[in-house]
Amino acid sequence: MTLAMLAVFIVHVLLGLPLFISLLATAVVGFAFVDLSMIPRMMPQQFFGGIDAFSLMAIPLFILAGNLMNASKLTDRLMALARLLVGHLRGGMGHVNVVSSVFFAGVNGSAVADTSALGSLLVPAMRKEGYSTAFAAGLTAGSSLIGPIIPPSIFMILYASLTNTSVGDLFLAGVIPGLLLGAAFMGMNAVYARRKGLPRGDGWPGARQLGIAALGALPALMAPFLIVAGIVMGLVTPTESGALTVAYVALYGVLAGNLSLAGLWRACVDTTRLTAAIFVIMAASSTVSWLLSYAQVPNQFVELLTPYVDNPVVILLLLSLITFITGMFMEEVSALMLLTPIFAPVAMMAGIDPVHLGIIITLNITIALITPPMGACVFVAAAVSRLEITALFRTIWPFVVIALLVLVALILVPSLTLWLPTTLG
Repeated sequence: MTLAMLAVFIVHVLLGLPLFISLLATAVVGFAFVDLSMIPRMMPQQFFGGIDAFSLMAIPLFILAGNLMNASKLTDRLMALARLLVGHLRGGMGHVNVVSSVFFAGVNGSAVADTSALGSLLVPAMRKEGYSTAFAAGLTAGSSLIGPIIPPSIFMILYASLTNTSVGDLFLAGVIPGLLLGAAFMGMNAVYARRKGLPRGDGWPGARQLGIAALGALPALMAPFLIVAGIVMGLVTPTESGALTVAYVALYGVLAGNLSLAGLWRACVDTTRLTAAIFVIMAASSTVSWLLSYAQVPNQFVELLTPYVDNPVVILLLLSLITFITGMFMEEVSALMLLTPIFAPVAMMAGIDPVHLGIIITLNITIALITPPMGACVFVAAAVSRLEITALFRTIWPFVVIALLVLVALILVPSLTLWLPTTLG
């Protein structure tokens, strides 16, 4: 049954059909093995039941908050602050690229949006500074992986809804890994800049100018703090936090005179489109996940890895390998929805903390955004930098390796993810 469902899914994807249709066709094949009479009863129930969760309402709210920040021009202030912070270093524009991604991560948590927004502005500036187009596009795509790791994160909300894990703990656990990923890419950029003899920037701007820029970016920098603090302190749920963030950003945009009715409308339309795409994939994925569970595939997977349950590191490395390969050929949301219910029982047997597992799965799924042949961020980076996609596919692998090294470090040292939620918890 599992092999037949996998074959049908691959064929539909290769035919170029929409992903949710491919998943539903896969589910129909699964029902054919189980009981065709269950289709009119169980398929609609699982389809709509998969998105019938209060916590999932946070997803469109955080997306809308990010779009409103763009419309309110808060993201421009974040980029200006990043330029003053690191633009004076050798290879300054590359460092600006990474630091801007760290700031943007606290705004919308979307790697694809990060790649699109930063790439169109920073890739030409990096080329002017002496970077090759391939490295500039690769660094833009690679640093965008920070987006779903530093809170808020759509992937973490989905994982939490599937495993009943605390969203607040997951958000806290993502802070250090996100900063570690940013530091790794900045190190990679520094080595490239020194090797190519790239020039330094205009010099340290001075404390006064930096303070003015930081004050201007403070409303944007406050948003992720309010999100995490409210959830961790138990004052609001993730959904309520998303609603408050939307209200905060919208109010600031109106008072500052930067958010017009046209900008508000565009933000709402973009949010609706992205939310609809995510939720229909989630709904179709939940149907396939229920079928796999009904066929006891997770139990079979647990039995397969039982010999290794005494070694959590080996378990996490094996799960990461499976996720990495799956993510290369499957859209990230569907991969997360399908793999998490299978992986969670194995991790519990091995004594792996569910928060740690959530960060490992999230980073794995995020890395898939820059791996050929399905990496969405690679396609966006190639488009905004006007580079042939095949050329970027050849040069993206060093950035994939850097991200994988950070992943291995997190697996070997769980305290990198668990220290902050444990301390503040």
